[in-house]
Amino acid sequence: MLKKILKSYDYSLVITYILLCIFGLVMIYSASVVWAVQQLGQPSDFFFQKQKINLLVSFIAFLAAAVFPYKIFQFKKSLAIIMGLITLSLFFIFIFGHTANNAQSWFKFGNSSFQPSEFAKLGLIIYLAAVYGKKQSYINDFNKGIVPPLLFLMLSVFLVAIQPDFGTAFIIFMIGALMILCSGMNLKSLFKLFLLAMVACILFSPFFLMKKDEIFSEERMGRIDGFLAPFEDVEDHGYHLVNSYYAIGLGGLFGKGLGESTQKLGYLPEPHTDFIISIISEELGIFGVGFVIFSLGFIVLKGIRVSTKCRDPFGSLLAIGISSMIGIQSFINLGGASGVIPITGVPLPFISYGGSSLLLLSLSMGLLVNVSMFTNYDRKYKESKDQTTPQDSTAGPERKFYTINGNQRTISR
Repeated sequence: MLKKILKSYDYSLVITYILLCIFGLVMIYSASVVWAVQQLGQPSDFFFQKQKINLLVSFIAFLAAAVFPYKIFQFKKSLAIIMGLITLSLFFIFIFGHTANNAQSWFKFGNSSFQPSEFAKLGLIIYLAAVYGKKQSYINDFNKGIVPPLLFLMLSVFLVAIQPDFGTAFIIFMIGALMILCSGMNLKSLFKLFLLAMVACILFSPFFLMKKDEIFSEERMGRIDGFLAPFEDVEDHGYHLVNSYYAIGLGGLFGKGLGESTQKLGYLPEPHTDFIISIISEELGIFGVGFVIFSLGFIVLKGIRVSTKCRDPFGSLLAIGISSMIGIQSFINLGGASGVIPITGVPLPFISYGGSSLLLLSLSMGLLVNVSMFTNYDRKYKESKDQTTPQDSTAGPERKFYTINGNQRTISR
């Protein structure tokens, strides 16, 4: 039994996850050496040592999620605990939360910090997958099958948005939207959802108008200006993006060599978090960037493939949600650093420095590997067992019954 389970694991996913984490750890050390000394007055390996601890804890979480049967999370008690933890943490952040980068999004514990909105992503994925997985028989019943999980989704998005953390709120909304699209609803139900979303936007518009000075702050509008015309304000709003361009351009095809970046010497802010892909491009060139994009793309596509093969609706939606989260977050980070979209401060999965993000992604990868394992096990062993099960020899030949003058006769065939 254990041997069959071990054979059913998709080790390509496991290896890709490990390679990305190790690569990220190396690049965090390279990118943060000068930043740690100049900006924080810490040893050059400050961020590297902290990320090593983060990686160790995250890898243990990955193993636990990969081994522990994922189906336990669809039970009512498990869902109630997940919903309660998400809601309470997002409410208490406004009372006990720590403000950083103009957002009250963190719980501070000494030198460590914890971002509950990161784990709200995975909690919401599990909740939506479990609820819509159970509601397949009445998925198009608007009152029973659609509205309850949608309300929880909108509440989570709202609580994260008013921190304000619009980047994470947008990711949570997009994950929920993609899971709803893949839930099995028909076009009529999806159209009703669209109308409901329009009504919700209209109802919440007065709130956003009252908070417009906070929502559309000078810093946030500056990010838009910096995105649209970065070279017109190089010293202020366009500073981040212009220096990211320089780093990407200096790397060329093969890069300047590991540790040889110029832009990390105080020119490019947050080189180990938001703009780590720019440092990778400068030091390792297109091959380093290609490795990151290929690996992340492999995980996303593999997750989608797992979802199509999984016969369990809960497992299928779980794989869709996790793949969507990694794909959306990767696009936002890479798009911001390359000027495709405005900069939002979203970390690059598995690569950027950060304990909360790495722990969340490791748990998510563990669940994805778990779903893949059970899917492979069911396909390889359960189906083959059903096909090789001998028929009951005592059943005898098939018989056809008919009646003549009230007497039942049989014919064997």
